[in-house]
Amino acid sequence: MNLEEYFARTGYKGSTEKQDLETLTDIFQHHIRAVPFENLSIHCGEKITLELEHVYNKIVRKKRGGWCMENNQLLGWVLKGLGYDTSFLGAYVFNPHQNAYATLMTHLVVKVVIDGTAYIIDGGFGVSYQMWQPMELVSGKDQPQAPGVFRFTEINGVWYLEKMRRKQYIPNQSFSNSDLLEKKECRKVYMFSLEPRTVEDFRFQCTYLQTSPDSLFTKKSICTLQTTDGFRALIGWTLTETTYNYKENMDLVEFVTLEDEEVEKTLKEKFNITLERKLVPINVKGSYTI
Repeated sequence: MNLEEYFARTGYKGSTEKQDLETLTDIFQHHIRAVPFENLSIHCGEKITLELEHVYNKIVRKKRGGWCMENNQLLGWVLKGLGYDTSFLGAYVFNPHQNAYATLMTHLVVKVVIDGTAYIIDGGFGVSYQMWQPMELVSGKDQPQAPGVFRFTEINGVWYLEKMRRKQYIPNQSFSNSDLLEKKECRKVYMFSLEPRTVEDFRFQCTYLQTSPDSLFTKKSICTLQTTDGFRALIGWTLTETTYNYKENMDLVEFVTLEDEEVEKTLKEKFNITLERKLVPINVKGSYTI
């Protein structure tokens, strides 16, 4: 495992000498535009493990993506190797269909401290809730980014992340009522405390999320990648391409339904992913919005 090989994977060619916010942002943006958020292993007969060497081999050498415990663990390793003050936190993801936060801590995020100021970076959420820049850990402050306006709110030691989106233009009107579309303009994303966590704290969750019939990740095959002006997502057979701020305060959301034989080609062309095993796409309707 070495940083040069990781940077070759993400295409980052900038400085590695300075531990400042500008460098952190650049490294982070290269990661989210090169490494998909995806759970395809579950749907092609592979097991997701949390050993860092396995994560590194999967993402860096096999040019795959991963979910939060993989993406953010790898990012944490990279940043620590560069000299950043980093730690892991654990979050509880909001379920819009149940209108409640999960009772299981399933989301791993990274806290980075630069010159006494704390930031959250999260390269493992995907779709429109994927931040594009480190977020300052401050309560009640709107933090506008290309995907929309993010905000943390702290109440009694618990931090809540929410995101305000723009209006959406959907040319293919047959998808205008898709369950993949978020209807609310302001959406809760997750909540977390500042208690430091380790990867060991996520062992049970890692197994549960890829085996339980109640898990979102066993119900949907997901692959999503950020682009320079939006993101792409393949959920089951549904390919979406979103362009942020296509018109003033308007995001363009394009939908297309793929045939079985188009899925593999689309993964290669749109996400630069080549699977070693046969993918079985799945998209059970429910609690996942882009």
